[in-house]
Amino acid sequence: MKNAKSYHDEINKSNIIKLRQLMEELPSFCRQFFRGIEDTTESRTRIAYAYDLGVFFEFLHKNNSVCSKMEIKDFPISILDQVGREDIEEYMEFLSLYEKDGMEYTNDERGKRRKLASLRTFYGYFFQNEMIQRNTAELVPLPKLHEKEIVRLDPNEVAILLDQVEEGTKMTKRQLRFHDKTKVRDLALLTLLLGTGIRVSECVGLDLNDVDFDNLAIKVHRKGGYEDVVYFGSEVEQALFSYLDWRKHVIPMQGHEEAFFLSLQNRRMSVRSVENLVKKYTSLVTTTKKITPHKLRSTYGTTLYQETGDIYLVADVLGHKDVNTTRKHYAAMKDDNKRKAAKSVKLREP
Repeated sequence: MKNAKSYHDEINKSNIIKLRQLMEELPSFCRQFFRGIEDTTESRTRIAYAYDLGVFFEFLHKNNSVCSKMEIKDFPISILDQVGREDIEEYMEFLSLYEKDGMEYTNDERGKRRKLASLRTFYGYFFQNEMIQRNTAELVPLPKLHEKEIVRLDPNEVAILLDQVEEGTKMTKRQLRFHDKTKVRDLALLTLLLGTGIRVSECVGLDLNDVDFDNLAIKVHRKGGYEDVVYFGSEVEQALFSYLDWRKHVIPMQGHEEAFFLSLQNRRMSVRSVENLVKKYTSLVTTTKKITPHKLRSTYGTTLYQETGDIYLVADVLGHKDVNTTRKHYAAMKDDNKRKAAKSVKLREP
């Protein structure tokens, strides 16, 4: 697994450099927080914390009379004790709409919830280490989330999507020129996403030696840093075989020899390129649904749950550590099953 690890090591290296840049804009005491959580969080999680904390301290700098008199980098840790519950509640309102570097930003209830959760973790760290007197962020309740309908492809839309990847009948002439060069790869990639439910990051991180055709399995690097094995069926097997047969004639760029999925530049595909690929093909199938790679994951999870009714199996296959995460996304489908049960029992013949 040396090559697979080197890919993820490169991602972590890039994230570490980015985090250091972000920390330059934060109060100096924040460095202790990031050192303290380094062993228990992923690098991209720490970057998310840094962005969220940056917004919080900019809010204080603009709206707090004490904080406005000093540079953000010079804020002492005692500032955290001076911030009251009302300040954080005003911050939550501020998140609805604010401007930074000439751009407007908005946050819905999910965005606000994440930013408050980041602040709670931040305050909690210093409070537990007895470096502040009050855990003020814990006093502000997290915004309640309203359940959102799962956006996914219906079975007939999945079939049409894969047909479009093979045939390209709805594409423009310009799209067709690229399509001839990529359709075998694109079919393999989309079939893999739809047939296994793996994350887009797990997909682009695949190396050649991660695919085991003897056992119809792939080794993926899960969110959280651990490795997992995911199994696939005959349709995925056939699509991957066809792609590998095509890939034999491609000479990868140096450093990308082991990457499973290659771009037109013969480099490892990026998350963004897969997102664009999914958007291109799914826009030919539906104009009412905004389909992303994560929605393809939802499509797989929905189908698996409908077929098995086993929420624990769905959680395991999708790589959810907490089954409540899975239940939260697919709970609405339980009601559908209950309705089917109600309709299936006949007390009198009509």
